[in-house]
Amino acid sequence: MPTRDGASLQERIVALIHERGLAPGSPMPTEVQLMDLLGASRNSVREAVRALRALGIVEIRHGHGTFVGHASLDVLTPSLAFQVRSGPGGGIQALRDLVEVRELLETGLIGQVAKSASVTRLAALDALVNGMDRDREADRAFHALLYESSGNELVLQLIGLFWDVYHEVEPTLDPPEERTAEIVANHRRIVAALRARDAEAAREAMRLHFRDVKARIARAKIGAEEPADSPRR
Repeated sequence: MPTRDGASLQERIVALIHERGLAPGSPMPTEVQLMDLLGASRNSVREAVRALRALGIVEIRHGHGTFVGHASLDVLTPSLAFQVRSGPGGGIQALRDLVEVRELLETGLIGQVAKSASVTRLAALDALVNGMDRDREADRAFHALLYESSGNELVLQLIGLFWDVYHEVEPTLDPPEERTAEIVANHRRIVAALRARDAEAAREAMRLHFRDVKARIARAKIGAEEPADSPRR
């Protein structure tokens, strides 16, 4: 609920966190202290804290108190997945948009990785590729490991967010099991380019990987647009 200065109670609590320099994991002022500091009722404070908890800004540890949260982008997964699945045609176009954003992010970063990938990291990427035909999580771990050395935590969270949403909506596409060999081959091309320290080849291998993903989405879009009684090709 907005206050006289236009700021909501949630915004004022966030401002208080910043003003006091409270880092993630730091204890928050108690409920009574927040009431006094913000001139708000108990119910209003509780409602604002619950809303901030849903965003990951505040963390409640039962029996210990309220603490500043880490505000991970994981909290966006349900709403982003809902937006994708609720779009026209079962969300196929929104899914393509999501994949295009991820492609822009990863092809932009992979060139930097090609300049700095260590022998140890390449071996770990090889091991993940070898396990992709048995473990779907190996795909997620592969993309996370690619950019782990970037030192950019936001990048890692965004890639994880996009991966989670894509794979939550993926059942609307043709079964990935039928394309495992192609998926593995695409990832091997990426590692080979990194091993050669060839930034342009790494970018092209990443584009090829996403080209295959977008082809699956295009087929799903055609299937969604076909009349229910139309003959199957």
